[in-house]
Amino acid sequence: MIVTTRQLFEHAYGKYAVGAYNINNAEQTMGLFRGCTDSRAPFIVQISKGARSYTDKRMLEAMLRAADEIFPDAIFAVHLDHGDEETCYDCIAGSFYSSVMIDASHESFDENVAITKRVVDAAHAKGISVEAELGQLGGVEEHVSVAESDAKLTDPAQVEEFVRRTGCDCLACAIGTSHGAYKFTGSQGLHFDVIREVQKRLPGFPLVMHGSSSVPQDEVRRINAAGGALKGAKGVNEADISKAAPMGVTKVNIDTDGRLVWCRVHREAFRDDPANFDLRKPGKVFIAEYAAYIVHKNKVLGSAGQLDGLREALGA
Repeated sequence: MIVTTRQLFEHAYGKYAVGAYNINNAEQTMGLFRGCTDSRAPFIVQISKGARSYTDKRMLEAMLRAADEIFPDAIFAVHLDHGDEETCYDCIAGSFYSSVMIDASHESFDENVAITKRVVDAAHAKGISVEAELGQLGGVEEHVSVAESDAKLTDPAQVEEFVRRTGCDCLACAIGTSHGAYKFTGSQGLHFDVIREVQKRLPGFPLVMHGSSSVPQDEVRRINAAGGALKGAKGVNEADISKAAPMGVTKVNIDTDGRLVWCRVHREAFRDDPANFDLRKPGKVFIAEYAAYIVHKNKVLGSAGQLDGLREALGA
């Protein structure tokens, strides 16, 4: 059942965080839905600008409609991740998305406000929610590329004005995470002081953590053992992610970890069975492995086991 992100956030706020997982193909879709159904967790399916152009935006939308039928117990929202203004308008016009993210964080404060406000006005006219970003994460993921020297934490002193002027429905805060598999080079951690201050200034307002993959070291080790070259890859400590929900973080974005599972499964498959040319063999392994990862991550987020309570709250 497709619901709005607003409905998910209202149920989750202060209790648990909803996992927002990026998909690009059928195998990821099947693994994600199976894992969330197995763990009885609501979730958000994230589709990026790159994913929409990888095959065709209509292909992903058709897969999600099919998954909704295949997994009738699933409760999820569909979200555009890191959209520019043009892509946001395209998703809004199609009316399939529950919410869109407009990422104008690379612009000046006033220009970020102006762009976000235009998207909010268009989205709200169609009953679609908008996520915005204030502050800027570093790292590289798809078309998002920000040098560490240009990354900047969210300034809590700006959040009230930003939300008031834009009318956005949730806010992605830069608190020290970054995109990709190389989030930290040393002992850096998350700036929970920023989240606490933002929550104090925006009580009850949903916050979002981007770049929240944990980059499991066992996955990195196995990838490298099968011919990979991920030296020094390091992600967000899962114990830190678990602390976020009571601070108003209701949405946690996870993309890189799913790619690592895909990479590990296929590297090991090609190494261990070099004569195989049937793409379905590693595909089936990936679906099962990704589903197991999703179950684990939903437990970390606190969303596992929340499905029945959400269904009751929705009157479904």
